[in-house]
Amino acid sequence: MAATEPTPAPPPAPQGEGPAVQLELVRAELRKARAKPRQAPSSLRLPVARVVVDKGLSHLDRYFDYSVPARLDEAAQPGVRVRVRFGGHVVKGQGRREGGTLIDGYIVERRADSDFSGPLSPLSQVLSPEPVLTPELLRLCRAVADRYAGPLADVLQLAIPPKHNRAEAEPSPAPLPPPAPPAPGGWARYPQGPEFLAALAGGGSPRAVWTALPGSGDAAGAAEGWPLELARAVAATLASGRGALVLLPDGRAVARLDAALLELLGSGHHVALTAGLGPEERYRRWLAVSRGSVRAVVGTRAAMFAPLSDLGLVAVWDDGDTGYSDQHVPFPHARDVLLLRAAEAGAGALIGGFAVSVESAQLLRAGWASALAGDREQVRRAAPLIRTVGDQELASDGAAHAARLPTLAWRTAREALAQGPVLVQVPRRGYVPRLACARCRTAARCGRCAGPLEARDADGLLHCSWCGRPEDGWRCHECGFTRLRAQVVGARRTAEELGRAFPAVPVRTSGRDGILATVPGTPALVVSTPGAEPVVEGGYAAALLLDAWALLNRPDLRAGEEALRRWLGAAALVRPQQQGGRVVIVAEPTLRPVQALVRWDPAGFAATELGERAELGFPPVSRMASLTGSPAAVADLLALLRLPPGTDVLGPVELTPAPGPGGSGPGGTGPGGAEPLERVLLRVAPGQGAALATAVKSGYAARMARKQTDPVRIRIDPLDIG
Repeated sequence: MAATEPTPAPPPAPQGEGPAVQLELVRAELRKARAKPRQAPSSLRLPVARVVVDKGLSHLDRYFDYSVPARLDEAAQPGVRVRVRFGGHVVKGQGRREGGTLIDGYIVERRADSDFSGPLSPLSQVLSPEPVLTPELLRLCRAVADRYAGPLADVLQLAIPPKHNRAEAEPSPAPLPPPAPPAPGGWARYPQGPEFLAALAGGGSPRAVWTALPGSGDAAGAAEGWPLELARAVAATLASGRGALVLLPDGRAVARLDAALLELLGSGHHVALTAGLGPEERYRRWLAVSRGSVRAVVGTRAAMFAPLSDLGLVAVWDDGDTGYSDQHVPFPHARDVLLLRAAEAGAGALIGGFAVSVESAQLLRAGWASALAGDREQVRRAAPLIRTVGDQELASDGAAHAARLPTLAWRTAREALAQGPVLVQVPRRGYVPRLACARCRTAARCGRCAGPLEARDADGLLHCSWCGRPEDGWRCHECGFTRLRAQVVGARRTAEELGRAFPAVPVRTSGRDGILATVPGTPALVVSTPGAEPVVEGGYAAALLLDAWALLNRPDLRAGEEALRRWLGAAALVRPQQQGGRVVIVAEPTLRPVQALVRWDPAGFAATELGERAELGFPPVSRMASLTGSPAAVADLLALLRLPPGTDVLGPVELTPAPGPGGSGPGGTGPGGAEPLERVLLRVAPGQGAALATAVKSGYAARMARKQTDPVRIRIDPLDIG
């Protein structure tokens, strides 16, 4: 034991000071000790924790330093969830912080010192020792936040699911060894298909835009072509010891790929992540991915941030689906997030579908990806026969006026029903969603909120599709007429009419009121809205694509692209022409999307669209930002922006009311007749997208710092620019 120095004797009391004076000095020292802030001792190893707080405000989009108490030293590791005191004020002369709010955050780094010169507040609590924010995930979220001009905290809310103690307490299974490389299977239908699989299995990173062939790649003829082909791409990636992430537009598509992977690999190699799992089960599967128990993830848009390490492949099926654009700030698009991940990790990429989006065509034109498609002979063998019914045929066809079903479509359905089910695609749901005056064709609108009137059933009672109020005794406000005609016929009304035309055949419907995943291969009429078409074993005998004008006439830049995507998705479910498969589309045959369907040439259509948009300066060739808010708020934000040179400012324009009670909502006036909304578009040349996002984000942060509460919604590269 080391010797200790003797305790020094107390100094003699000054003359004139008695015991009472000494007692008062002791009391003064005690008062000073009580006034001194009592802070928890900090860790001596790395005493500072850099934290990103769960506060999605642009002017607070930075890290904050906190001291680490010794009691939290072991648990407060990078990536864990913590609770900290945010805000408040420092007591002058005492070096302590009072007030503020306890909020959640994540530790991003432990440091030996801080850039902040003042006193640091201590961490209040470590919520969980689970490191959920890995360095790779943090870099991805920061890149997405910068790409879409949003706060990092908002991206983290999308990337990391809420904590569930029971799921965290359960151990994750041990990872399985990599599987053997798969056989080419359906990829043999594509000239570059086997080479693509071999590159993935060998540790390479090929990038391709895949124009999938309709039908199946196996000899049995089951309609499981693209799920099995995607499953083989995942299996090839796993065989190289790397991870794979596949996104699909909806839960039905995820279920098909999930079943294909179970058939090909068995259980334990992958997990499916969808919102329908429930919070606890989704978090349990997310933890299995984060802990490295599984190396492959299939899921919907919410799985784009799945924390896979050592990525070898990212894939998106049907990337033109609008469901890939997240509706939460900062509105990231899942395809672009996966492309960021591929660039960061050096991974392969596969953008596939029956259609080719204009964005995918741009990847091909830029040389970022290669085309992966079947040759023309393969397309002819796999695709059904496509026939059109144009305006001239409709004008001379009495059956089309009497039963809304052209003679060619009626004859095709009758002949095909002897061989199997027939798919009927109707663009609108409901019974009769739009009505008009039978005399002057003025749209029928609600007398209370001016919303469009609809007939929900055959009883003829009208309801407003905005406020839901029934409308009795309707009279046209233009001509006074009381009779109505259908402007648009919905899926349920179509099913009713087809039931009368084919009384001996069962009629099934699939749409928002109830989506069918599959239907039997027996003769039946299947009436479906676009995107809700059920799968049938062996394929449909025929398909009828009705009211094509409803998809083509939408006031949207992507109307033709979206219509072709919907038609191809339905036609791909039909048997090949050699097996009698036929498709009839009621549309003018000279229209470019219709011609692309007849020739089954989605890649050519996308390339032509891209060329026209490049000439006009439209996305995706240019980069855009949309600013939406009240006129005063938009003008205030514009005044703060330091835009890149050459930025085109388009607008402002007043937005028309969005569907909803009284026209309220993000697209129209606010509740109670508030100030209408305006939108301004900012357009820059290629290569300036990052500068535009930085300028918009900085300007918005400056506006928030000035305590301007009137919101402005910012969207980078919006899909709906009209």
